[in-house]
Amino acid sequence: MPDTSVKMDTPDIYDDLHRKLVTAQFDHGEKLKSEELRQIYGCSANTIREVLFRLSTVGLVAFEEQRGFRARRTSPERQHDLTQFRILLEQEGASLSMRHGDIEWEARLSAAHHKLSHIESEVRRSGTVEPVLPLWSNAEWEFHDTLISACNSPLLRETYKTIYDQFRQQLVSRASNYGYYGDNVKEHRAILDAALARDEALCRQHIHDHLARNLIGVT
Repeated sequence: MPDTSVKMDTPDIYDDLHRKLVTAQFDHGEKLKSEELRQIYGCSANTIREVLFRLSTVGLVAFEEQRGFRARRTSPERQHDLTQFRILLEQEGASLSMRHGDIEWEARLSAAHHKLSHIESEVRRSGTVEPVLPLWSNAEWEFHDTLISACNSPLLRETYKTIYDQFRQQLVSRASNYGYYGDNVKEHRAILDAALARDEALCRQHIHDHLARNLIGVT
């Protein structure tokens, strides 16, 4: 938790709560108590309310009249829908990046993969994500964001960020080892190799294969 003796600025409070919401620091559907959060962050009630409303506009928090704010609930149907949308956006973003990306994009993608691969190899060895959860979460986002970063479409990237965060919130829980799978290392490597080879069809297939497990269970 943040140091309650230091008053945090609104952007810092937003970033901290955002991080907690997408890394299972709040349970799905958990009530977000404004007074408790106000004391934790050393800010006004209005500031907390403003931050929670902002988080509701990006789909991570639900607001109910007379009941206040809650972390977004999960459901197989919602996870299925988010997974489908993420696959479509990531495939399109990657394809456009392969067409427009230069050597600098390739270098950034390779570097992002190297960091992620190192962390995921350590997780596979230890069998648990929790000790490196913030590090892994940031590296996972960096790799997938870099993959689509040369698409030349700010709107696609903005939409992808919103869907990615909602997808991660739905997927991540302590029970699921925070969404980590042992095959992540080889799947991310396959995506990287196809992207660097500028093989759009193969990269699209690897993206689908990497995420398709989250479509299981919904007809």
